[in-house]
Amino acid sequence: MGLFDKLMGKAKTSGAPQASSAPEPVSTQTAQDVLCAPVSGRLVALETVPDPVFAQGMLGKGCAIWPDGHVVYAPAAGEVTVAMGHAMGLKTDDGIEVLVHVGVDTVGLQGEGFTAHVSQGDHVVAGQPLFSFDRKVIADAGYEDCVMLLVSNTAEFSDVIVTVDLEPSVAAGDAVVKVVR
Repeated sequence: MGLFDKLMGKAKTSGAPQASSAPEPVSTQTAQDVLCAPVSGRLVALETVPDPVFAQGMLGKGCAIWPDGHVVYAPAAGEVTVAMGHAMGLKTDDGIEVLVHVGVDTVGLQGEGFTAHVSQGDHVVAGQPLFSFDRKVIADAGYEDCVMLLVSNTAEFSDVIVTVDLEPSVAAGDAVVKVVR
């Protein structure tokens, strides 16, 4: 995922914390080519995100969620390809490259307020905690905490569609995006 490296700098790996520090997994509505909500909150169109890079789909199609929680869960099963404080990249078992990114300009926090529960190279299952974030640290730094769920290899598929109505609350693990081959 060279695009991640260019956008966010060199990927850093975090050592996995002790198992007792990771939140419990959530149940998911998994199916082939389906991505689940990585957080609970209000689902919105990607175009409404207050960052043109995300809003214009430069990193891929997907959706955004204004969170009401602080734990990011794996939207599908796959390998962690990028592990940064504020973002994780996955390559799903179905070959979908996914970016889960917390916040707008949160790269400026340099990992402060984020706790990784997995490391680059780990294989995760849908609903497994990836990382946690401190919403107060993000807000106090003047950043938004919107969570983006993107298919970074969108061009390899016929379409990427949001499968639920926008603006409702979704729970972490709800099916929200379908990749059409």
